[in-house]
Parts: sequence; C-alpha cells; structure tokens
Amino acid sequence: MKKLLYLLLTITTPAWAQVYKATEPLAHTFSIIARDPATGQMAAAVQSHWFSVGTSVIWGKSGVGVVATQSFTNKSYGAFGLQLMQNGVVPQQALNQLLAKDAGREVRQVAFLNTKGQSAVYTGKQCIAYATDRHGANYSVQSNMMLTDKVCAAMEQAFLKSTGQPLAERVVASLKAAQAAGGDIRGRQSAALIVVSGTPVKESWNDKLIDLRVDDNPNPIVELDRLLKLQRAYEHMNNGDLNVEKHNMPKAMAEYTAAERMFPANLEMQYWHAITLANNHRAREASVMLKHIYAKDANWRELTRRLPKVGQLTVTPAELQLLLQ
Repeated sequence: MKKLLYLLLTITTPAWAQVYKATEPLAHTFSIIARDPATGQMAAAVQSHWFSVGTSVIWGKSGVGVVATQSFTNKSYGAFGLQLMQNGVVPQQALNQLLAKDAGREVRQVAFLNTKGQSAVYTGKQCIAYATDRHGANYSVQSNMMLTDKVCAAMEQAFLKSTGQPLAERVVASLKAAQAAGGDIRGRQSAALIVVSGTPVKESWNDKLIDLRVDDNPNPIVELDRLLKLQRAYEHMNNGDLNVEKHNMPKAMAEYTAAERMFPANLEMQYWHAITLANNHRAREASVMLKHIYAKDANWRELTRRLPKVGQLTVTPAELQLLLQ
C-alpha cells in the first residue's frame, strides 16, 4: 500500500493532486447499502484491503438513510449526505449537490439510500479499474480496484436472491459473493456492518441496531459473519432476560437454550442461564450447570459468591452453598 500511496502522491494530474489529503483514506473497496421494505431497516456493509475501513466508508442514521463513500474517500459525504436526506432531499439530488462542490469528484465513489428505498450512486472516471456500480429500489452496490469486472453483478445477484432473510445476513452474503468473484485486487484486511432503523430513535446513542467492525484480519468477511452470529446469540440472551422480567420462564429458558446452541463454548451464556434458574427456585439444576462452568474457569465461582450482596442472586444460604460446590 505504501508503494501505491507514493505513486499516487507523485502523479501530476491536477485532479488527483488536489484531492489527496492525509485525512482522506484511500479506501479502495466494495460495499453495499440496502433497505428491507418489510421492516424498514437499512444497512451498509463493506470490505477492503485497508485498515479499519468501517470508520471511513459506511454511514447511517435511523429514520434517514445510509451512505457509502469510498475510493479516495471523502468522509464529508457521509455526514452531509445524511443531513441532506434528513432535510428531505432525495438521494440523487443530495449526491448531485455534493459532487458539484467537490473538485475531486472524478476519484470518488459514493452511494446514498433513504428510508423510501430510493438509491443513487456515482463512480468517478478516475476510480481505479475495475470500478463499477449497480443500483435499484432498496439497494446499491459499488466497487473499485477489483480483480475482475464481475464483482458488482455478483453482489447484486446475491442480495436479490436472498429476499426473505434478515437484512444484515443479506448484505453479508453480498460481501461473500463479491469476494468469490475476485474481490479487492490487493486482497483482504477489514470489514464492517451497520444496521439502522427506518424510523427515528429518541436516544442518539441507541441509533444503530447493529454496529460490527473487523479492523484487521486475514479473512475479515468470515470474521464479520461470525460476529453477526454472535450478535444473534446475544439477542436470544437479551430476550431471555426480558421474559424473566415478565415471569415467562418457559420462554426465557427457550431463549437461553437457543443462544447456547449457537455458541456452546461460551461460558457467560451458560453462566447467566444457570443464575436465572437459581433465582427461579431451580438451584439444583443450576448447580449442575455451574459445576461444569467452574471446572473450566474457577473465577465464575468467585463471581457467584459476590452476586447475593448486590441482589443479583436471591437464594437461601443453603442454596448458595449448593451453587458454590
């Protein structure tokens, strides 16, 4: 990458010299932005041979839209694009406004999508081949510096064929298809995924439904897929907790079991399942689970000792001794 950077900095073409800045990452990459018309959710996902690509390329805001800005990345397209769409400007007009003010437009690759599923995409004439894009209702795929010219077609096909699956899984499937079609000519390094709601949220700190990043990994899409599965497992755990609060123990146990089946080696999932059993007068069942957990890591036994003091474990002294065995 250092050799590429040196070459780009020594090119005398005015348009290129004008746009490179240390604050503008050279995120040559492939990405997808998409919307699920059934849920209204919107997603953006990306992979690149560039460190921490998710911090630069993909942007999203609940109730507004999603953006991908790449090639010679200008991050302002993310912030300003979302602001324009929030103000009611449709994606194509918003994109046109920003491109008109950008002297480096010919090395940009940018895509916008709003809550209505309207999409717009632009690939500058000086983006490095293969640089293509495809878009339609509820999606846009875009790529530059690809090994082959088949990447965007593969991404589009994978997304359209996966209708009915959760949106996050669909966009990850699209990334996998891009890599299978050749992907980034330089290889792989990082990937990221965000999902936002189609309706605004009151708390800005809860804006993203999913926010996953793989900053440096030899197989970033594989790792991103694993993290997404882990997120789904923890969603089962959260649902289990909610059902405990509602005193629906059968449903809570079903949710905890579903989480553990997805990641059977995860001790924390097993542990809180056991504590929930103990708090619901099933200490003997809980003790069996806890013995297996303690055998793998004795620190969990010490945690069990600390829980009664803060009200997280409400059992009799005799039951506590059983749980500590």
